[in-house]
Amino acid sequence: MEEYKQQLFKGERALFGRQGVRIIDCIFEDGESPLKESSEIELTTSAFKWKYPLWYCKNVKANCCAWFEMARAGVWYSEHVDISDTIIQAPKNFRRCKDLILTDVSFTHAQETLWNCEKVKITRVNAIGDYFAMGSSDIEVDGLILDGNYSFDGTRNVTVRNSKMLTKDAFWNSENVTVYDSFISGEYLGWNSKNLTLINCTIESLQGLCYIENLVMKNCKLINTTLAFEYADVDADICSSVDSVFNPRSGRISAEQIGELIIEKDKIDPAKTKIVCKDIVKTSDRPEWMR
Repeated sequence: MEEYKQQLFKGERALFGRQGVRIIDCIFEDGESPLKESSEIELTTSAFKWKYPLWYCKNVKANCCAWFEMARAGVWYSEHVDISDTIIQAPKNFRRCKDLILTDVSFTHAQETLWNCEKVKITRVNAIGDYFAMGSSDIEVDGLILDGNYSFDGTRNVTVRNSKMLTKDAFWNSENVTVYDSFISGEYLGWNSKNLTLINCTIESLQGLCYIENLVMKNCKLINTTLAFEYADVDADICSSVDSVFNPRSGRISAEQIGELIIEKDKIDPAKTKIVCKDIVKTSDRPEWMR
């Protein structure tokens, strides 16, 4: 392989279209698209400081690298990309990529990151920013720490494990999502989704888990969660109390305690949902704002 070591690159398309290149301890300082249309690229302890570094690339490995803030829209339309032990300041990274592996990566400004990608593996990733992973599919996640709203909107075929997420409106419009052993805090979790499964999870959400087709919960806790399950088809085993349940559309809900069960008989058929709970503190036929 052709090798570049400890060099400073300037100017647009500095290494455009290279095939089979090893880049070690290098800095791409200014100039757009330094490695556009390249393939078989190995990057080690190198850094990008300007826009669009890896577009239309194939077979890229980057280890111990850095994308500075202005290296935005860094990896688009690329295939077979493996990034590890790397810090990425730049927003809008990874768009319409295929076969993407992210391991031990820190995104400090992850706004609009990981959009419309296919076949993504995320392991021990930290991300701060809104609209993470919108429209992507076939995603495997293990150890994601996310601080950002509107995450995983419109995603399909997603498995999440051992993660912590502070994220309003997570998993909206998603399909075939399973979350294991994770903590999720955020309002309006999972609205308009289909086939959402939560196993051994702790959830905190205002009006969470509503408008869902086929919601499954196994051994989950719902803490500080109100107005849950509105118009949802649900099969839920809750190993905690639930502050309030509102107009579930069908299915079964089992909980240790329900603080308030609100059923509007003119809007849903109560017979379609089985409530298994020995301690329902209060029942109501209207939500508080309509009384």
